[in-house]
Amino acid sequence: MNESPEELRLTAKAIYGLEEVLSFELKKLGARDIELHNRAVSFTGDKGLIYKCNLHLRTALRILVPVEKFNVQDEQSLYDGIKAIDWEKYMGVDDTLGIDCVLNTPLFTHSLFIAQKAKDAIADQFRDRYNKRPSVDLAKPTLRIHLHVYNDVCTVALDSSGESLHKRGYRSQVNLAPMNEVLAAGLVLLTGWNRSSNLIDPMCGSGTILIEAALIAANIPPGYYKDDFGFMRWNRFLAYDPELWQRIYDAAIDRIVEVSPKIYGGEISHNVARKAKENVKFAKVEDMVQIRECAMEDFEAPEGGGVVIMNPPYGERMNLQDSNELYASMGDTFKKRFTGYDCWIISSNMEALKYVGLKSSRRIPVANGHLECRFVKYEMYSGTKRVFKEKPAEE
Repeated sequence: MNESPEELRLTAKAIYGLEEVLSFELKKLGARDIELHNRAVSFTGDKGLIYKCNLHLRTALRILVPVEKFNVQDEQSLYDGIKAIDWEKYMGVDDTLGIDCVLNTPLFTHSLFIAQKAKDAIADQFRDRYNKRPSVDLAKPTLRIHLHVYNDVCTVALDSSGESLHKRGYRSQVNLAPMNEVLAAGLVLLTGWNRSSNLIDPMCGSGTILIEAALIAANIPPGYYKDDFGFMRWNRFLAYDPELWQRIYDAAIDRIVEVSPKIYGGEISHNVARKAKENVKFAKVEDMVQIRECAMEDFEAPEGGGVVIMNPPYGERMNLQDSNELYASMGDTFKKRFTGYDCWIISSNMEALKYVGLKSSRRIPVANGHLECRFVKYEMYSGTKRVFKEKPAEE
């Protein structure tokens, strides 16, 4: 598929609902021939763009380099297709490998088994040639391989990212079910926040939304905190070029700007607020983010308007009545305290969202882990009216 290292067809893996945001990011980096897919965006670029994507993209999970595609009918045809690839082009017998597998097919049901089958095919090819097999390294292999089987087509790609790009490296403290950093960045970008008006998360938890907003405001690349990417261990195809990487990294650091954005968080739990403050400090954005220990209902919004983003409990650990009361309280708080703000809620609890009781202007489908959610916008103009008094509004 990719005959010339100078001209590569690449794929960025995405969270459902953030594909279009990711395509805009790619365009700004110079990607060409951009195409949107379900949970992915494909594009054309070179080795330098691979490095830039891993360093700069806020809404990508992985950057893949597809190298082969073939049809499969069963386990044997998958094994044969993998073994037919000349793996010496990509790794040596003394290198290590790791395989990730994603299945969207009726042919196979167990991704770990298919990954094992592919590993056997690669190992058998080297054993036939050298009577020696490469080792498996699940943490930091020389070559991480990504298999995607869709219906009867298997796509084989090299994973240039290594560890998922959502693992920025700045979170030292997390709470139960913390928000994925890629999703947090995507939500901030979806709001259209102008980077100079107020941005508030009155239920900030670990502080992820606040930190991602600060990175966006100061133009700090999300890969700034990482010192290891998968492409840094490549030694054959697209062999790592440390001088090229250093030039790209230095140029990114030069574009960081000193700003004083108005980013505020609120958290009712002292322990959770402490963790959020530690994460903010660890991310080196404590001069941009302020966290207050207070209930959502008591949060004093600064004048001037701006954006509110909230990620409330969805109901998995709350009973129905408590969920409905919480969401009704959010609607009341928006109306009383956030006049002049665009207020956004992400939630998978469609029933509880009705109890917010305010007319929404946008409802964006987005995934949070395995949960299908809506990212809902409420424009709080002066005089915004509640939609209901006694019963919840219809969605």
